[in-house]
Amino acid sequence: MKFASTMRKATALAVSAAALFAMAGCGNSSNAGDNNTNTTVTAEPQEGVPVNYDGTFPKPETDKAYNNPKDRDELQQGGTLTLATVEIGPDWNALSTNGNTTYMDGMWRLYMPRIWEYSVDGSTIEPNKNYVTSVEQTSDSPETIVFNINEKASWNDGTPITWKDFESTWKAMNGSDENFTPAITAGYEDIESVTAGDSDKQVVVTFKKDFYPYESLFNMLYPAEAYAGGADVFAQGWQNDSHSDEWGAGPFKVESSSDSEVTFVPNEKWWGDAPLLDKIVLKQMEDSAALNAFKNGETDASGASSAESMTNAKSREDAYFRRGYDSGVSTLTINAKSVSDLALRKAFVQAVDRSQLQKISFQGTDWEEDVPGSLILPQFQGGYEDNMPKDAAYSTENAKKTLEDAGYTLNGDYYEKDGKTAAITYTTFGDSATSKAITGAIQKMAKAAGIKVESDVKASADFSKTVSSGDWDMIGLGWGASDPFGYSSSSYQLYGSTSDSNFSFTGTDEIDELLKGVTSIKDSKEAIAQFNKAEKKAQELYAQIPWANGQITIAVKKGLANYGPAGYSAGFRLYFTAHPENVGWEK
Repeated sequence: MKFASTMRKATALAVSAAALFAMAGCGNSSNAGDNNTNTTVTAEPQEGVPVNYDGTFPKPETDKAYNNPKDRDELQQGGTLTLATVEIGPDWNALSTNGNTTYMDGMWRLYMPRIWEYSVDGSTIEPNKNYVTSVEQTSDSPETIVFNINEKASWNDGTPITWKDFESTWKAMNGSDENFTPAITAGYEDIESVTAGDSDKQVVVTFKKDFYPYESLFNMLYPAEAYAGGADVFAQGWQNDSHSDEWGAGPFKVESSSDSEVTFVPNEKWWGDAPLLDKIVLKQMEDSAALNAFKNGETDASGASSAESMTNAKSREDAYFRRGYDSGVSTLTINAKSVSDLALRKAFVQAVDRSQLQKISFQGTDWEEDVPGSLILPQFQGGYEDNMPKDAAYSTENAKKTLEDAGYTLNGDYYEKDGKTAAITYTTFGDSATSKAITGAIQKMAKAAGIKVESDVKASADFSKTVSSGDWDMIGLGWGASDPFGYSSSSYQLYGSTSDSNFSFTGTDEIDELLKGVTSIKDSKEAIAQFNKAEKKAQELYAQIPWANGQITIAVKKGLANYGPAGYSAGFRLYFTAHPENVGWEK
């Protein structure tokens, strides 16, 4: 499915479906089955654990990358890596609304500029020196940021990367021209000007309104040559066309592409460390096909975050599981337009033991976690707080009392008020066993508190249409981000009263003002503190209920290095860091 924003804003997913990927290639053929499966592993090695390990899966650490990190001199030169992906294009512009998917984000990491490098837990941010040698804030009033571009950095057509490419990115993304279709305008709309500094290789960005953190901007660049083609090129000119030959500027280039397969090879015009791999091939595969391809040894990695996929991967002997924390969150989102009674929403939240939903979702995966209390900040990130109200705690008796205090009376199994049953319809998508089990658990717990929950099962293909229609009572939504700035860039998106992505349709002027003020606070701790204050007030509306953060697990062929779950330092579904040139096979 299309992700609403991989430009570091939250991403809507169907909770009932897991997004899987796979990859393959030639490389080290050593056998993971040679490992002693009876040896207890107390801490997850960064290489992962053998798939035939029969102990309890060790928990990852929040600041470690589980991508088998290796220095380049430990890896062989050469080899082919073939990845399965859910889709290839058709829109190759990762900055546009239609092209900005997690999959295209992963492909842009291979052949387009990636300006910022984030640590695994998001605590540190540095410029990628292949493109920008230094960044400095030179003034607070007005906020002014100076970027110094690598003298060697250039587009594949030979045009140097200069301040003009930052200017074109700002103009394409700031929302001032309605003919452009940027995936995100936050921050760009607060810029007054982008100009040259001491040379064309120095960029001076001056803001008309303070915006922090500025590191959430210009992570990807839109070439000035492309911008010269206008809005038509931005919106339509990348259809089934990567523009790699002229507008690419990464360690790889696109050798060939179609809607079913794309091949990346080393870019001879790349000025940084040469890629270790000879070739990366992405093939479009459905989820089931990707799982079977890994099982049959045709690929070298597969998503393995569910019990079913983990079991499938265990049939392959030469593989390891790599697990890291997920930066996303699963929620139950209640539509306040159709469930307008705050007391009913509150009673429902009190009636549902969210930890039980976790147990169902995590069954068979050796994963446990505290129940989250934020839609934006994952539990592993600094500044996280449980922002759910104390009254939201699971208690059947408190749920009944909430309803009775609001004028509801019990009639048989369910409460009523003004002749209407206390009822909520829960809409789900697809027919997964996990989704059915979660629905059943919700219905049972709600019934114990006198609330009727009806099930409405729709086809997976109807997800986006249903969500946007607003014709539902409660729905399962997942939100995820691949950078640490959600408290600034995504908080209004989810909680703002006028936001198109606030699918609870709740909000107040007070909450809006608190959220809008977050971006003007320079100190990140103070900004997160204000966000937490705003989210606490938003959660008092009992409409967006987080219940799990979860984990990301992939199965990989032994020997693959610098690829795997790595928090904010890697992609969300294709796990390349800002340095895909370092992905390779052990010697």
